Amino acid sequence: MSEAVVGKLSKTLAADEPVFCGWVGMNEPAVAEALAREAFEAVVLDMQHGAVDFAGASRAILAVALAGKPAIVRVPVGEFPLASRLLDAGAAGIIAPMINGPEDARRLVAFTKFPPLGERSWGPRAVLALSGLEAADYLAAANRLTHTIAMIETRAALESLDAILGVDGVDGVFIGPSDLSIALSDGKRSEPRGPALMEAARRISVRAKAHGKYAAMYCFDGADAAAMAALGFRLCSIASDQTLLRAAARAEIEAARAGAARAPRKGKE
Repeated sequence: MSEAVVGKLSKTLAADEPVFCGWVGMNEPAVAEALAREAFEAVVLDMQHGAVDFAGASRAILAVALAGKPAIVRVPVGEFPLASRLLDAGAAGIIAPMINGPEDARRLVAFTKFPPLGERSWGPRAVLALSGLEAADYLAAANRLTHTIAMIETRAALESLDAILGVDGVDGVFIGPSDLSIALSDGKRSEPRGPALMEAARRISVRAKAHGKYAAMYCFDGADAAAMAALGFRLCSIASDQTLLRAAARAEIEAARAGAARAPRKGKE
């Protein structure tokens, strides 16, 4: 596998092009590979709310790379050491939930970046082979090729936005729109595209750009992803594997029933 695959996320973002991602919660590498073989720029593996475990993520990273795409992994809350293992396994980026301030961000960077930015331990098990780089070359390039993405989904995170973005080694921020909307309503409602959330989203997009970094967003379908990209969000997911599967199943069964209802029936003899 060439460095072009491992570094594709960095190159696409550097070209100021939107990165539309498939989102995978099923612990089956074939699902991740199937989405990677579509026109997504990357695939996100969800270990926080999805069923993906470390073994499944490791295999899915390789399956996605086989399709020529980078894999990003969302880790469970606070499991920063796991982020290092996933980068060793070949992940192109880590999304970390509940980063509420600069101290959280610095702790995350400590596990995802090599010195001088962080304290990531050396052990590039699968990524070295996937990169096609010699060890010294990978060490020199790793902080640039791998992305550390902090989730903004609480009032505390929103209040500390500039401080989080100011942490060296944080490459971007990712909005969890449901959790952030719940936080902004003091737990009264989930409105992931409500006025309060969208006001915060616009601010996050602007501040990320001001820091020379990027904003990312969980999106619910293709039209939503296009709208968020138009607001300046550089990395946008599109639905999820389960959502896409259910939508396709519902559409096809409705088409089958509608067609059957219109078809002439043979009379009884």
